[in-house]
Amino acid sequence: MNAQILSFFDPVTSTGTHLVFDQPGGRAAVIDPVLDYDPKSGRTRHQNADKVLAALREHQLTLDWIMETHAHADHLSAAVYLQQQAGGKTVIGAGIAGVQQVFRKAFDLEADFVCDGSQFDHLLHDGETLPLGALHFTAIAVPGHTPADMAYQIGDAVFVGDTMFMPDAGTARCDFPGGDASALYHSVRKLLALPAATRLFLCHDYPPAGSGRSPCLVTTVADQRAANIHVHDGISEEDFVAMRRKRDATLEMPQLILPSVQVNIRAGHFPPAAENGVHYLKIPLNFF
Repeated sequence: MNAQILSFFDPVTSTGTHLVFDQPGGRAAVIDPVLDYDPKSGRTRHQNADKVLAALREHQLTLDWIMETHAHADHLSAAVYLQQQAGGKTVIGAGIAGVQQVFRKAFDLEADFVCDGSQFDHLLHDGETLPLGALHFTAIAVPGHTPADMAYQIGDAVFVGDTMFMPDAGTARCDFPGGDASALYHSVRKLLALPAATRLFLCHDYPPAGSGRSPCLVTTVADQRAANIHVHDGISEEDFVAMRRKRDATLEMPQLILPSVQVNIRAGHFPPAAENGVHYLKIPLNFF
């Protein structure tokens, strides 16, 4: 019995959100939900998350888990909104505690912010399982993009987060705090050692200019091993690390990294409101 999967693409942040369930009327998980955010006004909306909620209702699903593959730097998480509307528990890899420690200093967070991952309902370690009705997820640690990235396998499907993109787009950057190109290489090879027909569901798709293709959020181990421009079979660790470091040095910071990280290390919660009742995000000057 394989999981049933519905995927949603946000064209603003190029992010894929996945709704995973065992059967209609059964149990469900949402992976990497997107909160709409306008950086010009600071306003948030729920258009992307509402599409997921509509699908939950259509298939009469009970939401058990809201799962993050990592603390995203390119979009805010809609975990809190989904939880308010449909229940479920928030999940992330246990390595989030180390990421919180880094960014607590960067954003000079409030004194009572704790760096132990307790903002999330459930922390997973490599190899642990998570039930989903008649099925279960298995956590696969895939550090490199960040030190805390976690992939989730269920049946013949793996949700790989930012480890890989479509074959013509390559792999994720490794120049964020705690990132490591060598670690990413080994994480990718771990995933590509799975059976060739294994489906790999992506967190992002960035179709190359001139490719003419539409965004796509699923590929296979076989396709990646044959054609991924960064890590196809035959690419050595040394060559990959050299390529990744050279390429990362040319990349700009993601547009939404400053608001995203502050929210996402809190499991999607906003920072505590000020005395006037308004929530504020910080912009550290000349830090990154």
